[in-house]
Amino acid sequence: MRKVKKSVWIIFILILFILFFFGFYFYGLSPISSSNEVITYQVNPKTSKIEIANDLKKKGYIKSATALKIYLFFHHLNLQAGTYEFTKNMSPKEMMEIMNQGKVKNDSYSITLIEGRRLKEYIKNISEKLDVTEEEILEKMQDQEYLNTLIKKYWFLDESILNSELYYPLEGYLFPDTYTFLKNNTASEIIEKILNHTENKLDPLKEEIQNSNYSVHELLSMASIIELEAVSENDRNTVSQVIYKRLEMGKGLGMDVTTYYAVKKDMGTGLTLTDLKTVNPYNTSESNSSMAGKLPVGPICNPSLMSINATLHPTDTDYVYFFADVKTGIVYFTHTYEEHIAIQKEIG
Repeated sequence: MRKVKKSVWIIFILILFILFFFGFYFYGLSPISSSNEVITYQVNPKTSKIEIANDLKKKGYIKSATALKIYLFFHHLNLQAGTYEFTKNMSPKEMMEIMNQGKVKNDSYSITLIEGRRLKEYIKNISEKLDVTEEEILEKMQDQEYLNTLIKKYWFLDESILNSELYYPLEGYLFPDTYTFLKNNTASEIIEKILNHTENKLDPLKEEIQNSNYSVHELLSMASIIELEAVSENDRNTVSQVIYKRLEMGKGLGMDVTTYYAVKKDMGTGLTLTDLKTVNPYNTSESNSSMAGKLPVGPICNPSLMSINATLHPTDTDYVYFFADVKTGIVYFTHTYEEHIAIQKEIG
């Protein structure tokens, strides 16, 4: 009789333990609240399931890390990295299913980089929308070790971008277009996403570029000038011809757009005589005789594909001068200095 009673007690205790276990388990997998308040949770790459369970408990998003670990042990889920949005009335099982399906929060932003604008403007636009500062992006872009890794990765980059005289090594290499970034993209992820697109745009021109007498860096420097001097395709091709002609003649390019960049002034704000006379590897103004027959040390903006194509297809003309009417967008091409001055006087 005593043995029967002892067996009953063992069974009773076992039943209590099972009830307690299941009670604890189901309680631990119940929502923390009836509220539909949205909570955001970030899963970093290579984070383990145990780390996720512990972190969710630490943040107060679940009742029990142990209950969730037991659930994950018996359910083979692939919890994917990303930013997620849950509500407080979700159960841990629902959260895990969302992570398993990779239903990340739509935390992406479209940013348009306008052709003909400077790198500094691009960085400002990016940093205003994403979780990365202008300083972080600039620091990455000027990191010599990082630049060397980019040179090895992209065929269109070479040691030209390591020149200490450049204001910004990647100026001219950031293809203007609309990009979609994640809010938490790092500086290197942003840079390489843009350079990947630049590569896609330049790849069809690779053979022509490599057969040119000029390097990619020099062609992009030309293209950046063309971008700011002309609008139509034909005018851009003819401006390209003038640049080649003046370089062949050993003349200074005499293009004020390079002076604006050299003295770090915004286009159209006006240049002084001192600005034009500034000796600077970017400044190709006529008064800077040290730049006779030379291109600027690097691009002065980020050019469009049309301007890049213009460097490869200059018109079959023989002009030496041009004058761009900023009011109308018309570009006047001439053969002599006298004709050039006459046009300037006529246009005013």
